[in-house]
Amino acid sequence: MLVRGSSAVGYTNYPDNVVRDFIKESAQAGMDIFRIFDALNWAPGMQVAIDAALKSGRICEAAICYTADVNDPTRQKYGLKYYVAMAKELVKRGTHILGIKDMAGLCKAYAAEKLVKTLREEVGVPVHFHTHETGGTQAATILKATEAGVDIADMAMASMSGLTSQPNLNSMVAVLRDHSRQTQLDLPALNQIADYFENVRRLYYPFESDMKAGTAEVWDHEMPGGQYTNLQQQAQSLALGHRWDEIKRTYREVNFLFGDIVKVTPSSKIVGDMALFLVSNNLKAEDVLGAGKNLSFPESVVQFFEGHIGFPPGGFDKTLQKIILKDRKPMKERAGKLLKPIDLGAMRESLGQKFRTPITSRDALSAALYEKVFEEFAAGRERFGDVMPVPTRNFLFGMEIGEEITVEIEPGKTLIVALISVSEPAKDGTRKVYFELNGMPREAVVKDRRIKSATKERVKANPSNAHHIGATMPGLIADVKVVKGGEVKQGDVLIVLEAMKMQVNIAAPKDAVIAEIPLQKGDIVETAAPLRAGESGHEPGHWHHVRHRAHRFARRQNPLLPLGKLFAQALGAAAAISAALRRQVSLMMSDFSSVIPPSRNARPRPQSHYP
Repeated sequence: MLVRGSSAVGYTNYPDNVVRDFIKESAQAGMDIFRIFDALNWAPGMQVAIDAALKSGRICEAAICYTADVNDPTRQKYGLKYYVAMAKELVKRGTHILGIKDMAGLCKAYAAEKLVKTLREEVGVPVHFHTHETGGTQAATILKATEAGVDIADMAMASMSGLTSQPNLNSMVAVLRDHSRQTQLDLPALNQIADYFENVRRLYYPFESDMKAGTAEVWDHEMPGGQYTNLQQQAQSLALGHRWDEIKRTYREVNFLFGDIVKVTPSSKIVGDMALFLVSNNLKAEDVLGAGKNLSFPESVVQFFEGHIGFPPGGFDKTLQKIILKDRKPMKERAGKLLKPIDLGAMRESLGQKFRTPITSRDALSAALYEKVFEEFAAGRERFGDVMPVPTRNFLFGMEIGEEITVEIEPGKTLIVALISVSEPAKDGTRKVYFELNGMPREAVVKDRRIKSATKERVKANPSNAHHIGATMPGLIADVKVVKGGEVKQGDVLIVLEAMKMQVNIAAPKDAVIAEIPLQKGDIVETAAPLRAGESGHEPGHWHHVRHRAHRFARRQNPLLPLGKLFAQALGAAAAISAALRRQVSLMMSDFSSVIPPSRNARPRPQSHYP
């Protein structure tokens, strides 16, 4: 289990009781090893998790996040002495194993040799090396670490390796076959496993990054493998995909603006949020120092400079911190210690009443860590039931016309589902989906998301009008904090904007009166969406609307969605019709059928009497 210190498995710090209970629950569920790290290599941020792992009786592996280059004389902030001191501190705090966590694949072969050799001499616990293959050279790094005496090294099955994943395990086993440190793993067996996962991976190709080969750019932007993929998806969702190269350069600039920090989740995401924010607003990193007092920064960035995820080596730049925080005050000690404990029992009871279903302690922990995500999950589970039995291919990509599948909803109870046909669209954009459920004809009405709904077109806010407050980036209106006619003070939050796990608070630049709010919670906006604000003294300013799509929130859908994928929603409707069934079933719709081969289960069917 990978634990982000006081951030558990989330993106911010949580109260200490949540971290403790999460590790306790994980240990009871069967986790044997807890690899614990802090996103800024701040040891106090790891202590609660370390203590909880030790108390559980499981193996504790505290990890140092690797950044920069121990062989680079210009960046000795993270030189060999830094890593040795950090290692000794973690051993002192009780770790059983020392991890080296190289999430961006920055640790070069000769740097790994020096680092591992030194750590083996300086600390008395096993050393575990983890890296990513983004640069394409990490197999050599693992070989050098092996020769230097590393005890454990992480690699991936051949079909799941390379690029932003780990180096190829199968190949490394073959290379070390005649070496003194041969692995003694069964290569033919590993190859069989790799073949299996090669077929599994095909189902997930649409969700992979566009990266086709290793790149030396990683030593410029220093972006962790997982962050590279996530940030690219965020950029595409914000219509910034064509500026990806600029975003990567800005990522590097933001890192040094922040003081050359350690970059792993969640700190890597914070750097990414800031990079997207700057590119969205056509700003450079250096512009922050001059124009920052008038900018509403992403909430993750503001919380970072408050100290929510800890404190970086050397502390924060005071000038930049003041610009980012404005009137907010920085923390003086660990956030988890200051945060009020969450009553998980009360949360469990509240969630049970809200969703009218039994809520477990594990559910309550999930809600404490990811409140919005859990509520969306619970609402989906309440509506559709348990979708786990649905075959992966059909869950992700729906069914083809003429295809028949079986879904075992519980031992001894199996649904046989066949998609027959799909009607032409009605005027309201819906279609009728005809299918058979255990041989009985069924039909359901499903909204076709390929058909464009009516949208409202609005013009952009006038940047020369001081009364117009525009959105700083495209995204979803997550919350509206003000009402028409309400008075606001400078710095008050007006609207919370959200895009791909990033939140930005749009704040009032001055005292004013809200004259009009054309946007509401759930709307999707482009950059420069306005909020009409009047001057202090209740004289409303002129209003200039934003051009944006004011449709209700829906995930972006590819207009090439095949008709057969409409069956995804139809299964949910079918389950409702079949009230005698104890569980309902639904398939998710997807955009990516073009890369998926036809199902082996599909077979021609006679033309039904249904249209």
